[in-house]
Amino acid sequence: MGATQAPAPPDLEEALRQVMAAGRSSLGATRDASKAFRTLLAADVSLARSAFGRSVAFTGLAVAFGASAWLLLMATVVVLLHMQAGLAWTLALLLCAALSLVICALAAWGAMHYFEHTRMRATRRQLARLGFGELADFTPTPGSARSAKSVEDRNLETASGEPVKGDAGIDVTPP
Repeated sequence: MGATQAPAPPDLEEALRQVMAAGRSSLGATRDASKAFRTLLAADVSLARSAFGRSVAFTGLAVAFGASAWLLLMATVVVLLHMQAGLAWTLALLLCAALSLVICALAAWGAMHYFEHTRMRATRRQLARLGFGELADFTPTPGSARSAKSVEDRNLETASGEPVKGDAGIDVTPP
């Protein structure tokens, strides 16, 4: 009298439709994630390529102005040794050499600044979060609320306090 009937299980055809719909949904999510990762990788490679070109240009400037500074300094020494009283020439050459050294230092700083962009940080963080690469053991899992960027802010050390080394024996640097 008071017995309730259990709901009837879905028929086999409906169960198969649900499984196929879940599979299509999963495939779509995988496709979307792979497109997003491909876009990230393309943007990171583009940034690295641009940064590499700029760092080469600034390195070229540093070499050119460093070489000219060296030549001007040598000319100054020659003038000092040859004329000893030729202060006007010496002063002019020293000013040019000092200017070249300043430009050389600025160009070297610019090269180091742009070279930093060639490390592909965002791609390395995402690969580590997916479990690939040397940083995979130190990066939060994909479902974690912690960001992969948080690995950048700490030093990677073993339990004994030594720096972590990769397979080749080189220190692992955060992205």
